[in-house]
Amino acid sequence: MQSSDEIIVTGASGYIGGRLVPLLVERGYKVRVLARKPAILKKKEWQGVEVFQGDALEPESLLKALKGVTTCYYMIHSMTSYGHTFAEKDLSCAENFARMAEKAGVDRIIYLGGLGSKESQSSKHLRSRHEVGDVLRAGKVSVTELRAAIVVGAGSASFEIIRDLSRQLPVMICPRWVSSKCEPISIAQLLEYLVGCLKEPKTRGQVYDVGGGEVLTYADMLRQCAELMGRSTKILTVPVLTPRLSSYWLNLVTSVPFSLARPLVEGLRSDVICSDFRIRELISVPRVSYKEAVRLALENEQNRGLLTRWSDANNDYNVSQIDETAVPLQDERSLTVHASKEKIFSVIENLGGQRGWLHANWLWRLRAGLDSLLGGVGMRRGRPQPQGLFVGDPVDFWRVEEMVRPNLLVLRAEMKLPGTARLIFLIDDEGQAARTTIQARFWPSGVLGRLYWFSLVPLHKYIFEGMLKALKKEAEV
Repeated sequence: MQSSDEIIVTGASGYIGGRLVPLLVERGYKVRVLARKPAILKKKEWQGVEVFQGDALEPESLLKALKGVTTCYYMIHSMTSYGHTFAEKDLSCAENFARMAEKAGVDRIIYLGGLGSKESQSSKHLRSRHEVGDVLRAGKVSVTELRAAIVVGAGSASFEIIRDLSRQLPVMICPRWVSSKCEPISIAQLLEYLVGCLKEPKTRGQVYDVGGGEVLTYADMLRQCAELMGRSTKILTVPVLTPRLSSYWLNLVTSVPFSLARPLVEGLRSDVICSDFRIRELISVPRVSYKEAVRLALENEQNRGLLTRWSDANNDYNVSQIDETAVPLQDERSLTVHASKEKIFSVIENLGGQRGWLHANWLWRLRAGLDSLLGGVGMRRGRPQPQGLFVGDPVDFWRVEEMVRPNLLVLRAEMKLPGTARLIFLIDDEGQAARTTIQARFWPSGVLGRLYWFSLVPLHKYIFEGMLKALKKEAEV
């Protein structure tokens, strides 16, 4: 593989893909990325990286991006976008991608799958990872598949589950899966294996297990993580916690919502350890113990070193599939603010997270708590750091859908709703001042959606007018 050859990374907005791209650039490779919504990658500021729009569910949209490409990193995973239908979507994506890669003359695909054998898996998620590899290999393009278990690094969903459990619960009543064996791998090690495959031609057409070299139970991992945070934890196992109950439990006490926790928990019931060590003879990757990987992850979190996070991926499946060309129900409040548009917008784009929503934060937290109980994202995602937003960023239970700085910010709701909601901030010039408007728009789904909307209307006056007054006070300082 020559550094002058073109490489494309799919899933570049995700946790691993978003870290792979800058590493490839740093190593001197020419890199493209493929995204359904290219605007969400603007914040990355990757120098020299070409961004192509394409959706693997629309095969013809892939050809332009794949033309002239030598190697594809296939990191597409539909679990955070399509909920319980993710397995079917993943197979369709893989079939389309393999066909279009062959048509475009791609030489090689490098795919990241999951550890364990397909036959022994009770997890739909892990079975799907194996099936995707099978579909890719069914095409004529050479495929290298790496199979990994839990990835330990700041921003990883699996790591955040372990961290939150260890931090919050001195005594844990856990299901029997805490005795399952796992071979975790640090994000740094995994990236080195992924890049190393480019240089090693012997990895072509092969399937490899990759791990950190240390086999632990999930109970071991919880205890060691707690120890690094200066805590101790006692683990009691019981046989009655089903995957669904375990997922609700994780939804309540960790940063990961039920929709993501459920497939992850199902995968915890099986041992996921390396049984094939051939790749270690081909690619030299320094060993990193689990404790060291956790220590580095905790340090990166403390230093705000979150290059990527699980919540970066869009959660489109939380949005009701309704006709948005219909006229929405709408509530609008405005106020004149004697400050520049830039100053007003800077206040607006820093809403959410630890800072809150300027007014009635207890109501925002109450709504988030109800969403968490229903299996939604709640406020656990927070907002990006450092300050400032880009299209695609999560903001508590919203996501930035559109932004025209300093005039417009559109947030789309990703909480559990009987409909689709947007919160819109508009700023218009008025000479020495600016008219600032907050709009709530709602496309209801049936009678329940309308009842939901009209039950909230009395609160809108209190919440939005209070927000505008607080915004005015802060911007006019």
